[in-house]
Amino acid sequence: MPAELRIGRVGLHQWEEPCISYKSGAGTVFFSGCNLHCVYCQNHAISNELHGRSITTQELADAFLSLQEQGADNIDLVTPTHYVPDILRALDLVRDKLTIPVVYNTGGYENVETLRALEGYVDIYLPDIKYYESETALRYSHAADYFEKASAAVIEMARQTGAPAYNSDGGLVRGTVIRHLVLPGHRKESMQILDWIRGHFEPKQILISLMSQYTPLPSLPEAFPELKRRVTSFEYNSVVDHAAELGLEGFMQEKCSARETYIPDFYEDGQPLNE
Repeated sequence: MPAELRIGRVGLHQWEEPCISYKSGAGTVFFSGCNLHCVYCQNHAISNELHGRSITTQELADAFLSLQEQGADNIDLVTPTHYVPDILRALDLVRDKLTIPVVYNTGGYENVETLRALEGYVDIYLPDIKYYESETALRYSHAADYFEKASAAVIEMARQTGAPAYNSDGGLVRGTVIRHLVLPGHRKESMQILDWIRGHFEPKQILISLMSQYTPLPSLPEAFPELKRRVTSFEYNSVVDHAAELGLEGFMQEKCSARETYIPDFYEDGQPLNE
């Protein structure tokens, strides 16, 4: 990525977890680029094609306030890791004016040192834990050390936020929600991730979000034929059942969410920061 900030999309987003998009929608800021390059990425337009335009730190700060004025439930920073210094500067410009939580929405591939720099700025962490096996992480995201990084990251995130806390509307104002996207053919690895979560957190210490929305897109390379199908009901339901057996609390998706309808349109007209 270039040295300056690059933004793919800014706007209200209705499709985050119910406790995050609970009223008007999350105030999402999609940053261009990503510190992972997952072969099945559903935000390919910004993560790989780098759709968007460059803005200043002041413009980013102004975007935060604009989202708040639109009634956003929170400021939802999506794939923000590679712009953390700029984000901190932007938040410093408006912290005294923001009255809604800040969400750090990440693929989970984080350094603990980076997260410690965010302490006091982020109210809600929304990380993925994508993989348990290094072979899977290497094949699909070019990051063999993914679980090592992600597991340490979520422990630090939960330390910072503490247990989930809500406002009177049922919206999350503080806490950590660990997301996991169930991939076709990988339900047992999903269960290993849930086992790890239960081994390190009490059920009410964090929330989990099990996603069934995996959709094979045209951008998926031919070298990954095993990913060219949706997750079956058996695969997804067996992961959900395992989470229930472990006593984990959180959210599950309906199978109908595995459609391109739920993928943001980064080429949509009218977005204030799009080219």
